[in-house]
Amino acid sequence: MHRMDEGMPFLLKYENVAWYEDGKVRILDRRVYPTEIRFVTCTDYREVARAVADMVTQSAGPYTAMGMGMALAAGQVRGRSRAEQTAFLRQAAADLANARPTQANRYRIITSRACALAEEALTAGEDPVAVIVEDTVASLNRRYGTMQRVGDLLAEQIPQGGAVLTQCYGETVIGTVIRAARKQGKDFRVFCAETRPYLQGARLTSGCFAEMGFDTTVLTDNMIAWAMEKGMIDLFTSAADTMTLDGHIANKIGTFQIALLAKHFGLPYYVTGIPDRDKRTREDIVIEMRDPAQVLEYRGIRNCAPGVKALYPAFDITPPELVTGAVTDRGIFTPAGLYRYFDGEDRDFY
Repeated sequence: MHRMDEGMPFLLKYENVAWYEDGKVRILDRRVYPTEIRFVTCTDYREVARAVADMVTQSAGPYTAMGMGMALAAGQVRGRSRAEQTAFLRQAAADLANARPTQANRYRIITSRACALAEEALTAGEDPVAVIVEDTVASLNRRYGTMQRVGDLLAEQIPQGGAVLTQCYGETVIGTVIRAARKQGKDFRVFCAETRPYLQGARLTSGCFAEMGFDTTVLTDNMIAWAMEKGMIDLFTSAADTMTLDGHIANKIGTFQIALLAKHFGLPYYVTGIPDRDKRTREDIVIEMRDPAQVLEYRGIRNCAPGVKALYPAFDITPPELVTGAVTDRGIFTPAGLYRYFDGEDRDFY
């Protein structure tokens, strides 16, 4: 099988996202990268669910972790009765899918498919572990291929020699827009919003672009208006952790305020990804509330005085009137027209 991670930055190589081998799942710990290159090793599918909940991996990384976690679950009950294996895998599918609430619908697509494939393999006398791993790698290839079409379209929107502002870590689209720019002979500067409190923009996105030779600058989250006012930014882009059919975008907390600034300064905001068929309006979005302690400290060092409290909504919702276009593999849609994405052929993305 030809792998679609060719020419991708370190973070996007398949083995550096999540990988099953010899009864273990290895997940690159993005909480400490690039200060350390450290992997979390899971020997129980529940540890994979915990790793996702703890943001060892995030963005699209959990999609891969879901599949590899299901392979691990299948290995945990290898040799037991079929009824026991089936019950265990169904429980694993539910536990993994609910690791984080905002993307649970997307995770459930992956774990449910892995569960069904495992049951088919058991009926056919095949090893469900091998079947699930093979499907997960095929899913990676499919997703990278799909997102390459997104990257191609996004690169076309960025002016030659211009500057693009990113928010958080857009995972696959970061690698695909880099490949698209190389193919199109396009060069541009990249500004990365730091993305507090986990600093994914500063640690992950900026590293990918710099690794691939792009002029890359990190801005703290409260510098964005200054940079836009100075004419330093031509286009704002982010991925979407979930995208409703009426054009509401849930993404890493802080995306909404940058979209407001982009609107104020007359800059386009292009969101990338695939809309969610089962989320029609913003009322269908569940916003994950994380441990406030993660705001009060970073890597174990407390930043605030005793008695100070915090809040940590993991995502915010950007309304459709702030979105210039949703860049998908099927073209660029206006927020009001996103429902048309599902017209015609229905393809599997996850």
